[in-house]
Amino acid sequence: MPICADRTEAGRRLAAVMVDAGYVAPVVLALPRGGIPVAIEIAEALNAPLDLLPVVKIGAPGDPELAVGAIVGGPAPQVVWNRPILRSLGLTPPALRDRLAAAQAELIRREALYLAGRAREAVAGRTAIVVDDGLATGTSARAALRALRARHPVRIVLAVPLAPVDTLEAIKAEADEVVCLARPVPFYGVGSHYGDFHQVEDREVAYLLADFTHAHASPRKASAE
Repeated sequence: MPICADRTEAGRRLAAVMVDAGYVAPVVLALPRGGIPVAIEIAEALNAPLDLLPVVKIGAPGDPELAVGAIVGGPAPQVVWNRPILRSLGLTPPALRDRLAAAQAELIRREALYLAGRAREAVAGRTAIVVDDGLATGTSARAALRALRARHPVRIVLAVPLAPVDTLEAIKAEADEVVCLARPVPFYGVGSHYGDFHQVEDREVAYLLADFTHAHASPRKASAE
């Protein structure tokens, strides 16, 4: 039986756990693409602004699904390398110059499409709540959390509906708090624990973010549009 019917239900259940936590000046940061329907529910419940934290994986030569690093978007995009995997493969960052360039180009494309010139939310001195629809290996989320730390939030919270136990243990060092609804054993992959786990497309991400932003615009901003 699925743990969550869909991402919206997952977000509402996480929000119910988090709504009384008393976070200081929270800002919700979704990992696109699947994290945004979850994050919207949390931002609504906390009356917090919503932004994206785009991450593009840098795949290993011959095995693009194996992440040797990631580039994380934001006001100052950052590259985070998985040093243990690089060492195990006998690779160095300079040898992956072409793959990094391709990831940078994809990050630029995604940010332009998703954000359409929208101003980014400041996180310095605030509680940054990073949201995804679940973790498997946690590589992308780990890169996002490390890059986010450099933007000086007062606290980093990672909120996910589900993840395997070993991944949660490994990622705890990157966040000040981890909120997770379920730790399935055995873990068959994130999608297998949802009733509806459709692919969230680029256009859906852009629409959901624009719709949230419009719905929460101040009266002055709304009248000016």
